[in-house]
Amino acid sequence: MNYLVVVAHPDDEVLGAGATIHKLAKDGDKVAVSIMSGHAAARANISETLNEDESEAMSILGVKKVYHADFPNIKMNTVPHLELVQFIESCIADWQADAIITHHPSDTNIDHQETGRAVNAACRLFQRTQGVPKLKALLYMEVLSSTEWNLNTSVNAFRANYYVEIGKDGVEKKIDALKAYAGVMRPFPHPRSEEVIEGLAAFRGGQSGRAYAEAFECVFWAD
Repeated sequence: MNYLVVVAHPDDEVLGAGATIHKLAKDGDKVAVSIMSGHAAARANISETLNEDESEAMSILGVKKVYHADFPNIKMNTVPHLELVQFIESCIADWQADAIITHHPSDTNIDHQETGRAVNAACRLFQRTQGVPKLKALLYMEVLSSTEWNLNTSVNAFRANYYVEIGKDGVEKKIDALKAYAGVMRPFPHPRSEEVIEGLAAFRGGQSGRAYAEAFECVFWAD
């Protein structure tokens, strides 16, 4: 299958689905990543080598193609919704995506919210356009330091209902890919520390009876 991982910022793809991307690529599926705000200008301690960091991380995970937009970082809510949707649709059509992985729309990060909502609209593309395969799956991922900080009780929070077994080697690949992004990792007990990343994978594995796992919320999955 052709998987498209749509993320707001570089490194989100690793935090949310890095080990799953590696597993998919290793199993023969093809994975592309679409990044909505590539420069991440508002990030503290932004790496001067962000483009090179990203390329290294994608290589570690086995990503086949990367799409880049230049929507404003932490200001994606100021962009017309249609523009976000149309960019994602162009990626879906070009990649001939069968399945999409993206942010949960209730993440605390506003760019994650806007990306998730735009994907929800864009995933209907096959119903409106010839030559686009029917979408088989839509999965929301959890991104440490954002998804768990959903404090808005008026919306539905992330609920894990789909688990991918990644093994200890998958956790290690995820951490290696994150380390490729300079300045992203933090010392424990920060959620972007090695200990917390491995701990979450162990917890999600324990929930689902698997040897380490990444968890997703499956919106739909059709054969």
